[in-house]
Amino acid sequence: MALDSAERKEIIKKFARKEGDTGSPEVQAALLTSRIVYLTEHLKLNAKDHSSRLGLLKLVGQRKRLLKYLKSKDYAKYQDVIKELSIRDK
Repeated sequence: MALDSAERKEIIKKFARKEGDTGSPEVQAALLTSRIVYLTEHLKLNAKDHSSRLGLLKLVGQRKRLLKYLKSKDYAKYQDVIKELSIRDK
């Protein structure tokens, strides 16, 4: 796995709405983004790792759905999250 517990806690602390919040779309999208970055770097070195590529595509789709939900519920928070994560908006 790409994240150790310290990095994971740091991401959760940064994006959580309140103490102990791990299920909000902001936190989930941030955790997925860190996994996506890790897998992207892995695939640059291991181009023939097709199972990891499939996993990466699934993670990107899941993050896309979470961000779409967040955009429909709270557009201002969505803007903050994509700016913080350096994700482009369509």
